Amino acid sequence: MTDLDRELDLPTEDDEAAPASDPAELPEPAERNRPVDAADAFGKLTDEAFARARARLGIPQPLQRSPHNLEVTRDGTRHFAYGYGDDNPLYCDPDYAKDTRWGSLIAPPGFMYTMGEDAAPTPDPATRALLKGDPFAGLGSYQAVMEFEWYRPLVLGDTCKLLQTQVGVQEKPSRFGGRTAHVTRDFLYANGSGEIHGIRRGTWINAERTATKERGKARSHPTPEPYSAELCAEIDAAYEAETRRGAEVRYWEDVQVGEALQPRVKGPLVTTDVVVWHIGWGMQLTPPGAFRLSYRTRKKAPGLYPPNHLNVPDTVQRLHWEPERAQELGLATSYDYGAMREIWMTHAVTDWMGDDAWLYLLRCEHRKFNYIGDTTWVRGTVVDKRLDGEHRVVDLELSCTNQRGEVTTPGTATVILASRDHGPVTLPAPPAESLDGVVQDELRRFSIT
Repeated sequence: MTDLDRELDLPTEDDEAAPASDPAELPEPAERNRPVDAADAFGKLTDEAFARARARLGIPQPLQRSPHNLEVTRDGTRHFAYGYGDDNPLYCDPDYAKDTRWGSLIAPPGFMYTMGEDAAPTPDPATRALLKGDPFAGLGSYQAVMEFEWYRPLVLGDTCKLLQTQVGVQEKPSRFGGRTAHVTRDFLYANGSGEIHGIRRGTWINAERTATKERGKARSHPTPEPYSAELCAEIDAAYEAETRRGAEVRYWEDVQVGEALQPRVKGPLVTTDVVVWHIGWGMQLTPPGAFRLSYRTRKKAPGLYPPNHLNVPDTVQRLHWEPERAQELGLATSYDYGAMREIWMTHAVTDWMGDDAWLYLLRCEHRKFNYIGDTTWVRGTVVDKRLDGEHRVVDLELSCTNQRGEVTTPGTATVILASRDHGPVTLPAPPAESLDGVVQDELRRFSIT
């Protein structure tokens, strides 16, 4: 059992209707809503489900929705950055950005979430049949781990292609849901010229909802408490103190092991923060669109729209802003998305490293909920500085810690810095020159042949 298995309460990304956490695997309505009886394995973890999932390893999976952004624009990057509290002119002001080493406005590191037109080939009939439906339909699906690798920036005017494939399926016991399936998916991104931008690699834990609900109700959840004037003043003082390295180059030789990054505070989290986040991030799980457009999605996948207290169908994502829905699932109240804390970490790192450095790697584990009303302090420390081929890199330990002193998301990052003796940063080489090549490299990495 890993540290994550031991420490995880409930991860922070859900998809309550229980497809995988991306709409690429939405099943047909008949499969989503078929009755459950002794002969029906819907909502149960079975050996057959594991076999079906493993048969998909390495097979590109066509996307079922358009990305939130089709192109990198000054509005898109600004909305995204503002959604996590960042007004860095490198991402928001083309006039500033054109005088940097990049020569143009660039997208924030996590902007890849909002982009990616489908790069999967059209599946043949056999592949289409293999990819139909969700082997884990009816289960709770919770984000546990997210890893990022970045190889070149997305710049103003760039388009982006996305290739999604599943690269891992493991059965593991877990204290929050008995038998669980840990599913690892790759999201591989290239710009419009075919150059590799980056990799987003996520692991989701699929567990039977009955077990998660029972354990959730048995576990005590924190009761939100009013903030004292002193704590509010402390938070405001942290906002007031924030600085950004910006155009001042941070040199590798000047960094010391043990050096602390200036903290970033995020909170107290309110529903409005989640709304503003969605403006920049998009909807991600529920395909975008209101009224007739959402009806068309609901017609195909009604499980994504469980009825509310008025018997009106509404997105499963509403538990992030509707406390009643979260409480129906045994939680204290609504909570954030795991992606929010991932991007909060990038904010702390990019403000520290400056315009000329390169955020190369980020990994984080979501171990506890971050509820509406919680405040998160993002902290970091330099734990190593080393040579990695031609690159001068520093390794960081990161954490998201709430006002109760609980670490909700630990993480690590690797940053490439300029050198006084060896010159400016050179970008890391991707593992392959094409999306298909990266898929093959990932399959080798996960020992899939």
